[in-house]
Amino acid sequence: MPWITVCPLDELPRGSVRRFDHGGRTWAVYRTATDELFCTDGLCTHEAVHLADGLLVDYEIECPKHAGVFDIRTGEALRLPPCVDLETWPVRLHDGRIEIEID
Repeated sequence: MPWITVCPLDELPRGSVRRFDHGGRTWAVYRTATDELFCTDGLCTHEAVHLADGLLVDYEIECPKHAGVFDIRTGEALRLPPCVDLETWPVRLHDGRIEIEID
């Protein structure tokens, strides 16, 4: 699977999430306050609202529409209304750029 560049690391501040669209799909890419990188599907599994508009606290992203919560490390739905987990994707830092591995 190819690695796709999302953005330079300095364009994603610590403790934030960024929307990334490519090839007709969308992802949410996260940089935690402790400088860890994660990537999940971009849309909430409850009503397809983009998670990049949500609140990131530690390892949890809260959907902006109905306050459902997911673990960004595993994609697990932690708080209703979502009951379907998110898919997670490999993410790495390469030459100062954040990249995700997608199929």
